[in-house]
Parts: sequence; C-alpha cells; structure tokens
Amino acid sequence: MDFWLGASFVATGEFTELAVAAERYGMHTLTLSDHVFFADYATPYPYSTSGRPRWDATTHWPDPWVTIGAMAAVTSTLRFSPNVYIAPARDLFTVAKQVSTAAVLSGERVGFGVGVGWCADEFAQTGQDFRTRGRRLDEMIPVLRRLWAGGEVEHHGVHFDFGPLSIAPVPARPVPVYIGGDSEPALRRAARLGDGWIGNRVYTEDQLDVILTALRHHLQEYGRPPDALEIIAPLAVLPDPATYRRFAAKGVTATMAAPWWLATPEEKARHGDSLELKIATLERFAEEIIARM
Repeated sequence: MDFWLGASFVATGEFTELAVAAERYGMHTLTLSDHVFFADYATPYPYSTSGRPRWDATTHWPDPWVTIGAMAAVTSTLRFSPNVYIAPARDLFTVAKQVSTAAVLSGERVGFGVGVGWCADEFAQTGQDFRTRGRRLDEMIPVLRRLWAGGEVEHHGVHFDFGPLSIAPVPARPVPVYIGGDSEPALRRAARLGDGWIGNRVYTEDQLDVILTALRHHLQEYGRPPDALEIIAPLAVLPDPATYRRFAAKGVTATMAAPWWLATPEEKARHGDSLELKIATLERFAEEIIARM
C-alpha cells in the first residue's frame, strides 16, 4: 500500500519544505485541495451538518498547479495530485495546458485528481454552467487525454466543439486520472473513465466496503476488470500497519493521511501549530507505519 499525504489547510509558504520532508519520509503522493475564493457562499457545504464550510477567509487555497510546480522543483521522486481539482469550473484548454505543463516540468510526477465540485458560487464567477458540470466532465476527460497525447486533435461534441489543433508541451506518458467523490454518479464516472478513485473525506470500514462493492459492480458493468482502478481511500482509523494490510487485501492501493492531525500532546506543546509539527509527525508516521509495512 502507498501512502498519500493530505495537505489541505496548509499555509502556502510551507508547501515546498513539506514536500521535501514528505519525499524524505517515504510518502508516495502529496495532495492539495482546490478553491477559487472564499465568500459567504449561497451553496450549502455538503460535508457539515450546519451547511457552513470548515474554513474561513484566512484559510489558504493556493493554485494547485502553481504550487505543484514549486514543489516539483525541490523534489525528485514525490508525486503530486489535487484532491480534487474542479475542472468543470474552468474552460477545457486552460485545464489541458495547466496539467500538461505541470506533468512535463515535474518529470511525469503528476496525477489528475478531479471532481465536479459542490460550490455553485465558484462556477458563477468563472463563467461555467454549474448544472451541466457532470456531463461536461464526462466529455472533458477523454478530450483531455487526447490533447495530452500530442498531435492534432479535433472534437465535435455536445459541450466542446473545435477544429484541428494541438497543445505543447505534452507529457511523455499518460497522466493518471483519479475521479473524486462518493455519489453514485461519481462512482460510475470512476468506473467508466478513471484510472483510479480518490476519496475526498475519511471513511469507516463499513462505508468503504459499500463504495468498493459499488465500484466493482460498475467496473463489471462497463466491461473493465475488477483491478482496473487504483483505490485511494482516506480511512477513519488510527494508524496501524495491520489495519492498513487488511484494507490492502480489500483492494485499497493507497491511503491518505495528515499525521499532524493526530499529533501527541507532547508534540503540540513542543512545536505548536507549525511546519515543525508537520515534519515531526511525518517522521514519526514513517517510523511507526511506513517502515513496518
């Protein structure tokens, strides 16, 4: 099993040093989240009972692709992916060029974690149709793969229509597409179009079993083998090698953790809420979990 670092709510200035530490301590992929702006959203936040988001105007949401470029410049093996990038809130060609450039500059160390998003306010301000976001993403993913493959591309679809063109630079290898979300449409999208499924919240074992069953069913429905998808699942468990081995036996290929959320009182007293705390807990996670796997 691989270990992905969930780096949401990290201050922008901490990302490069955190990436260096993540690589040093054996993390496979560093993920970061995507929001365009903060406001008094009219759209209810779907992951809280109050409908209010868990962050405020002081929370940093740096552009994922700019940040990935900076982190790639100071690392050599660590991989990067948004969890998740709201591609339908942008136009097709901006997405294509951002991802392809990041893939090339990182030496092919980029994954495309993508979802439809929940915040209609952001779609309104970026000029994209919130109501068609799922259908546009379904059409967008195959077109992006064709654009990233290089050469001349022409497409005449429902939501995107363009004559022969090409983009450069393009990556030397395909960019893996990780579909986020646990709704029925998201799971179907992952099974139909994804190289992997990526969870965007923590799951209990019972919750994950339901998702894995649904993904296997949909893979069979679309004629794909049961191991066609990478499964990246943030787990609502205390870190333990035996627990992770059990999930790996279920087909989970990677889990996601932010070790500082489980910092000991001693670590918090020593480091406060700082980059040093994040690096210290990463080191402990590597010694107690990754090294024992």
